[in-house]
Amino acid sequence: MDLIKQVCTALAAVMAFFMASERVDAQTWPVKPVTVVVATTPGSGLDVITRFLNEGLHERLGQPFIVENRAGANGAIGAQAVARAAPDGYTLLVGTASSHGINPYFIKGLGYDPVKDFQPITTIFAIGLVLVVNPQTTPVSTLAELSAYMKARPGKISYASGNAFGRITAEWYKQRADFDALNIPYPGVPQALNDLLGGRVHFLFADATAGLAAAASGKVRAIAVTNPKRVGSAPTVPTMVESGLAEFVSYSWVGLFYPAKTPIAIARRLSDAANAVMTSEKGSTYLAKMGAEPYPSSPEMLGRFVVEELDRWGKIAERARIQPE
Repeated sequence: MDLIKQVCTALAAVMAFFMASERVDAQTWPVKPVTVVVATTPGSGLDVITRFLNEGLHERLGQPFIVENRAGANGAIGAQAVARAAPDGYTLLVGTASSHGINPYFIKGLGYDPVKDFQPITTIFAIGLVLVVNPQTTPVSTLAELSAYMKARPGKISYASGNAFGRITAEWYKQRADFDALNIPYPGVPQALNDLLGGRVHFLFADATAGLAAAASGKVRAIAVTNPKRVGSAPTVPTMVESGLAEFVSYSWVGLFYPAKTPIAIARRLSDAANAVMTSEKGSTYLAKMGAEPYPSSPEMLGRFVVEELDRWGKIAERARIQPE
């Protein structure tokens, strides 16, 4: 019994030491610049918003937060890099619905586990998609008209996708509206928009930042947004729900992730700081201009949310008979 007590006492001391070390790490972190991996190209909406966040984090935490762009494979390349990084609080990923909710159903040999390989930090913002058409080649103005147009042309319809989230949202629309269309994938939304303008595809679910900007310029027509309510920067564009598809809400969320085994105390400190930046008056105003809105949470909430997202989109991918490639 004495030996058991000694072992338990020793274990308790070890646990207390590590807990105290984590608290110290969190109090002193960061002591050097932090690398923020963005899995898109420079100048993309995600890249631009991340740089805004980084400025706020620098002001609050005293060290530079530096973007490192690692584009490709719907965010998988950036996610792989962070999953393999040292869990010391100095390398993090700007993850998305694509990297942590959809990629397992599109990419064979993904190279990372969205749940096991990461320490969630927080969600930072959410941005809906906008369904756009080229009115010169797809002469419709409403969702009902677009659905009817598709149904009347079996085997002749194609749609563009600039990322995994846009594609799976389009597949969901196909299922709900009961028509078929061929997916034409592109490296990004800008390339997909270019081919929509060229008349080579019939519709596209673009992120709100790019899609609404193109609609405002008159280059494309915005049919509906996937947000639960209308977007402040485009109040005349109805939601998918308003347009007749009940419960059709599809948010492209963005969150921060550390490599697994990063001390939770550091994750909590960064979570608090990021939430403060994005929910401030300055942050909310900035996001609204981008067609987005703050989406604060916590390490625990984001962890549960990723599991829920994987389940949700997995069911849609299964019904669409999507196979990882």
